[in-house]
Amino acid sequence: MHRVFSIALALLLPAAAVSAQTAADVLGPPGVVPLTAPQPPARIIVDPPLPGPLAEGMVFIQYRAENLRIVPVFGPKALDVTPRIGHIHIVVDDAPWHWADASGEPLIIVGLPPGPHKVDIILANANHQPLDRATVSFTVGQTVLH
Repeated sequence: MHRVFSIALALLLPAAAVSAQTAADVLGPPGVVPLTAPQPPARIIVDPPLPGPLAEGMVFIQYRAENLRIVPVFGPKALDVTPRIGHIHIVVDDAPWHWADASGEPLIIVGLPPGPHKVDIILANANHQPLDRATVSFTVGQTVLH
């Protein structure tokens, strides 16, 4: 067993040494230490819907936030938390209403009629103030080409 582990570790080490990104590069600063310097702007990165489910009428959109942690904490006092926390607001087809999501999980939207649609994903702070946004346009019932 020790030999198998050693071989597996030897195979992994070169790949790990090549990676230039640290955990902090991907996750941001640890939440256990208050930040003293100003935080860089929050940013949202949104992928196009997954093509397979979209062809079946289901919209699965993955996203991630940079320089903000998605957590279900709200209100003015939460604005003082460092690193910054927030959530997303979702608007479908320019509806006059939106919903908020603080799960950090992919968006799943079902029940849209076939045809063109768009989803606005707005990164918001804990007091619902917009920080960044991205729009995804797609056609339900068609495969997305990258």
